[in-house]
Amino acid sequence: MGGYCDEETGGRHAASLERLGKHARGKSCLYVNKLADIDLAVLEEMILTDWEAMKRRYPD
Repeated sequence: MGGYCDEETGGRHAASLERLGKHARGKSCLYVNKLADIDLAVLEEMILTDWEAMKRRYPD
């Protein structure tokens, strides 16, 4: 997953991170202590967004 720690643009996941729940961020990492602390539907949305971006960038 990428695009969630860019301070200048807010990253591609800025809105999703606000809805995610209790988490921490590193340079390119998303840290979650317990899955119960976050909204799994939001996490799934973020992963799907990045998966689709990777498929567009690297089609085959």
